[in-house]
Amino acid sequence: MALPACSALLPPVLCAQGDQALAIALYLAPVAALAWLLRIAVGGHPFFFLFTVAGTLCHELAHFFAGLVTNARPVGLTVVPRWIGRGKRGSGNGHWELGSVTFSNLRWYNAAPAALAPLLVLALPLAVAWWRTRAMATGAVPYGVTDLALAFLLAPQLLSFWPSPVDWRLAGRSWPWLLILAAGGLAWWGWRAGWLAEIVNSILNNQAAS
Repeated sequence: MALPACSALLPPVLCAQGDQALAIALYLAPVAALAWLLRIAVGGHPFFFLFTVAGTLCHELAHFFAGLVTNARPVGLTVVPRWIGRGKRGSGNGHWELGSVTFSNLRWYNAAPAALAPLLVLALPLAVAWWRTRAMATGAVPYGVTDLALAFLLAPQLLSFWPSPVDWRLAGRSWPWLLILAAGGLAWWGWRAGWLAEIVNSILNNQAAS
């Protein structure tokens, strides 16, 4: 399947980065459609959790390795689905948890990196799409069976890269980072604008005069 040129579909101003971005979007379109179908199927019967294992594993491994790097000390990892809530499985009084990672040292400085690490999973389908579309652009390979198989591996990643509500709540422990980043951004802007350098020079001159 030949991918159309960007200029054939969009105004030139939108093609400033070349055709690669459009090619990646077109390549991932059927992957996104498959992810949507999987989401519907998973909601209908737990059997379809089997088709989301790859995404769940990547999601939990992202938590795990981010926890290792940031000293959150992961002590457990599971990708076995379990029903959380009251009542029968599949009832409206609970939800399925497809996997989890537990930490023994979650602090304000590492909560957000460890909890929001699954966002990095999105890099996987983007990287695969970039690799395959580059090969197609050179005529080395056509769109074929390999890409259909990759779609079944990548679709779960599109379902799993977004952090869960629990992840977002845990990330909220890192609110001091917002103050640190805001202060750093203000300092950088002030230095570039010149007024921060003037303040620093003024303080140094006053200290030297005294």
